[in-house]
Amino acid sequence: MRRVPVAPQVIEPQRAEVPRSIEALDEGTVLDERYRLGKVIGAGGTASVRIAHDLLLRRDVAVKIFNARVLSGAELHVQESEARVIAALNHFALTSLFDAGVEAGPDDTVRIYLVMELVDGTDLRTRLKSGPLSVAEACWMGFDLAEALDYVHRSGFVHRDVKPANVLLSNLRSHKPIVAKLADFGIATMIGQPDMSEFTVGTAAYLSPEQVEGHDVGPESDVYSLGLVLLEAITGRVEFPGGVVESAFARLDRQPVIPDHVPEQVAEILAGMTALRPADRLPLVEAARRFQQFLVDELIRSRRLAPALVEDDEAARVGALHRYEVLDTEPDEAFDAITRLASRMLNVPIALVTLIDMNRVWFKSSIGWDEKEVGRDVAFCSTTSPGTGRPWTIADALQDDRTRSNPLVVDGPLVRAYAGAPLTTRDGHFLGALCAFDKQPRDFTPSQLDCLADLADLVMHEMEMRRAMRRALFAEP
Repeated sequence: MRRVPVAPQVIEPQRAEVPRSIEALDEGTVLDERYRLGKVIGAGGTASVRIAHDLLLRRDVAVKIFNARVLSGAELHVQESEARVIAALNHFALTSLFDAGVEAGPDDTVRIYLVMELVDGTDLRTRLKSGPLSVAEACWMGFDLAEALDYVHRSGFVHRDVKPANVLLSNLRSHKPIVAKLADFGIATMIGQPDMSEFTVGTAAYLSPEQVEGHDVGPESDVYSLGLVLLEAITGRVEFPGGVVESAFARLDRQPVIPDHVPEQVAEILAGMTALRPADRLPLVEAARRFQQFLVDELIRSRRLAPALVEDDEAARVGALHRYEVLDTEPDEAFDAITRLASRMLNVPIALVTLIDMNRVWFKSSIGWDEKEVGRDVAFCSTTSPGTGRPWTIADALQDDRTRSNPLVVDGPLVRAYAGAPLTTRDGHFLGALCAFDKQPRDFTPSQLDCLADLADLVMHEMEMRRAMRRALFAEP
């Protein structure tokens, strides 16, 4: 029997005027002798976010500055908790925390601030004012955010406020049609920790049914909220509009309405994510896998990805790659050392560690090549792999039918010879290759190819070792 809800007091985050305590920090003010403040880019009832310049590392950052006042123990705990949550998480689809600090003011006031990654772009709430996303864009975003939230949950936290305003869309150039990051962990809580507040926290339009009913929330609550966000991204409208109480209770009376134009595969995912009962909701791992499979099917249907270039279960292969959590990470000396060795041992000007994502090939490490990724349809490692598990070569790309018209050959960087050693998981998934390129036609000796294969094994060893460390730290299954 469903518990009869008593109308909760919903904390509805408001877009407030910039508080005076924040206005008092003029542009040019330097926090902690390091962060020179710029303009305000967002303001709420308890804090504002400003662009700032890190004088030490010479980069722009975002600084979230909480209002300066005398803090109660509970308020201080909330602000410290947000810093700890963000600091504990590291995922490409989450905003990163760089630093945190406290400055004392007059009359026993304190000002806490968080220094975070500055995402060059807008948020989903603002973007949707210009119209809905395409189904494909929503699925790319859903795939990334489902993986990010699953990582948050595996790390022991629940976000509790997934909404369009907390989804940042980056202008970063990418072969993905959309790059999204989840932000604002201000009301996140640890899984299993009861909500000691008499309030229901979150934004009314995106609350889960159990939040509305006043139950303690778990990961399934974030699944529901993300489902509503993705549905809104496709339709361009809030599914449960109205005042706070009207919006909150509407979801107890009906399921979200998914329009007929939404493809059946996607409609089933959204329906699974927004099931009324938490136990009936689609797990995020499964939601991400289904978003992957839909996108792969779409790429094949649109002829942007030839069926011959994908495994029988391409979603499983991409899922295997994403388990390593290496895509879009910062440069790493361990991998760079391997590419330098490959360059020297094969006497080539270009060496790359390549990883084949859904519709791009991303470079974890590169010597002699400035780009960070290329389209999957032009990358040598995805068009020339014979699937033998051994290195493969092209002596002259201009004379090979597979590559003679490839833009990397005829436009730039004008490569001619190629050798690639596959990066393969223990369960047989092909993730990418350790690649060597020369700008002159040539053959590679058997000894050189053996060295390349050994170095590829080192790449996989590094990836396996890092995954094992994460599993030990976060009890990853």
